[in-house]
Amino acid sequence: MNDTNITKLELISENRMFGGLQRVYSHSSRVCNGIMRFAIYLPPAALEGKKVPVLTYLSGLTCTEDNVTAKAGAQRVASELGLIFIAPDTSPRGQNIPGEDDSYDFGSAAGFYLDATQEPWSKAYNMYSYITRELQEVIAANFEVADLSRQGITGHSMGGHGALTIHLKNPDLFKSASAFAPICAPMQCPWGEKALTGYLGEDRNSWKAYDTTELVRQSPSRATLLVDQGSSDNFLKEQLKPELLQQACKESGQALDLRLQEGYDHSYYFIASFIEDHLRHHAKNLSI
Repeated sequence: MNDTNITKLELISENRMFGGLQRVYSHSSRVCNGIMRFAIYLPPAALEGKKVPVLTYLSGLTCTEDNVTAKAGAQRVASELGLIFIAPDTSPRGQNIPGEDDSYDFGSAAGFYLDATQEPWSKAYNMYSYITRELQEVIAANFEVADLSRQGITGHSMGGHGALTIHLKNPDLFKSASAFAPICAPMQCPWGEKALTGYLGEDRNSWKAYDTTELVRQSPSRATLLVDQGSSDNFLKEQLKPELLQQACKESGQALDLRLQEGYDHSYYFIASFIEDHLRHHAKNLSI
């Protein structure tokens, strides 16, 4: 695949919404070794040719670019604020790797937003480089209205883990960050231990580069992290562990706005209830 193929887009769908356009594209990916898809909402301001900030949303386990696009209701607020809203897929697809589709929490739809170092996963499972480099090139080449100097990142569950770790590793690229029910300490939960072992190997020191609590201790950012967590989330105690993030932020001086939302679960009903707060958080911090 050459760079021209990587930045060349195929339009999958287009729908008018709140005065803007909701589109889904596919393109060839070098780092993910195949075809990748992403959704993008272009608000009215972008259609008028104005440079507008960008918010990238990273979805969770089992999801595609479609879940947040269809269920969260972000477009209405993005339209009002003048904010491009991008939602990439959660992993490479169709790599024909043995075991790729055997479980919901590893392989397809479970890329964990890292760069795999273990064969055979390392040839394609490089979602960290996809989000921070290749998708950046694609957006820059195709959407002149996207102000890539003003970017935020958010996500849910596995995607919340991705959003927080990517921000902490790239605070000058993604200047604002938030998360819904993130996997806060993947080194200390079953989902994370399975994924990090499979993609990165047995050396736990290498895992620290993709663990929010470890990254916060090493290099806190100047941003305030907004995190919403439902109190009735079935995964709260075993998998998500926001108390570990809270403690790490306290120790490092990282600003954190952790909100425990009473009675909410892990679903998109929860996300839809608070997505507006998150978009406004990013708009404020990106100086819209």
